[in-house]
Amino acid sequence: MTPVEVNVERSGGEEGGGRRHPNTCPECRSHYRDDELRHAQRVCAQCGHHFVVGAMERIDQLIDAGTFVEIGAELRAADPLAFVDLKPYTDRLTDAELQTGLGDSLVAGHGRIVGRETALAVMDFAFMGGSMGSVMGERFCLAADYAEQHGVPLISVTGSGGARMQENILALMQMAKTVGAVDALREAGLPYISVLAHPTTGGVIASFASLGDVVIAEPGALLSFAGPRVVEQTTGEKVAADFGRAESNLRLGQLDAVVPRRELRGELAKLLMLFSPAEDEPTGDNEPLMTIVEGEANPIDRLLGRLRRGRRHG
Repeated sequence: MTPVEVNVERSGGEEGGGRRHPNTCPECRSHYRDDELRHAQRVCAQCGHHFVVGAMERIDQLIDAGTFVEIGAELRAADPLAFVDLKPYTDRLTDAELQTGLGDSLVAGHGRIVGRETALAVMDFAFMGGSMGSVMGERFCLAADYAEQHGVPLISVTGSGGARMQENILALMQMAKTVGAVDALREAGLPYISVLAHPTTGGVIASFASLGDVVIAEPGALLSFAGPRVVEQTTGEKVAADFGRAESNLRLGQLDAVVPRRELRGELAKLLMLFSPAEDEPTGDNEPLMTIVEGEANPIDRLLGRLRRGRRHG
């Protein structure tokens, strides 16, 4: 009898032919325990790939311990359209809240970064793809209102697939609503710093995420209205390998800097020192800019060299 040879092929990094484990790096296939990834701020130690970070973990990475106060936590999305696809919208909301522990895709609040007060709006992609719905828009506006009322900067960290289809026109209205909140900050002379994480797409990149006085992105983040696959299918043309990526956006002038996650807290602290000096610090144009880290110039240092130092509120 002739022996039968059977070859079984599995794609790299996928155990048993199934889905890749969430703690396995998609670039180099290195695998980590969850505590290892958390300690490394969810950055691959081998290749530098930036894993997606949840909203509360992101806040822990950025904000001084014990200073964060959440606002708008009680808000929950309604279902005025009684929307049903494969399951009712209300069931999807319940599942997302059970999975993430969050009431919606954005956490708003205020806290301190290296002692400087700031309002904060942080998105979580795990909650229905970080989609923009009515509660997400309202929470962003609450953070912006807090910044305006207390004369402090606003920092947002975005990660979104776009508008939430289950809310239809109500979701699309949040684009204008959040842009209006940013415009109110600008009229009040208060800084808005936008941090773009992977992925930031659709209605979020088309509204408030792109409007920061300073716009920063994490390495490798996809930042485009539509992803490369959709663009290729629509146009029938092959796009560049780095289409929509942070590095491409920086090269084209859409960003001020691309900052690795391990350096993000320090760079935000520098910007807050520039835009919102403490009451006992000099604010004159001729005063030297304080830094918290000594060493070679980095993207934020080069950016600050192009900006007017010692900006005053109002």
